[in-house]
Amino acid sequence: MAGPAVLPIPHRSENPDEAALPGDYRKILAIVRAADGPVQVRGVGEELGLEVTARGKLEPLRAKLTKLADRGWLHKRPDGRFTARP
Repeated sequence: MAGPAVLPIPHRSENPDEAALPGDYRKILAIVRAADGPVQVRGVGEELGLEVTARGKLEPLRAKLTKLADRGWLHKRPDGRFTARP
């Protein structure tokens, strides 16, 4: 018997406290907020110490950034870069 689905990444409007996010998502959010401007996935990957030479290695990170944007924590620009929401 299945219970109700639980979103590990809540919508920002439901819970604006970033403590509700899993640790790896909080790290990503902190990196984007600390940047001087819009960031590319590669830049976030470098800050996290990930291998950034192969595009395929960054796809899981891109998915996390996109999920944060879809839930309202980040803004995904048309050029594919990400910025923090005010």
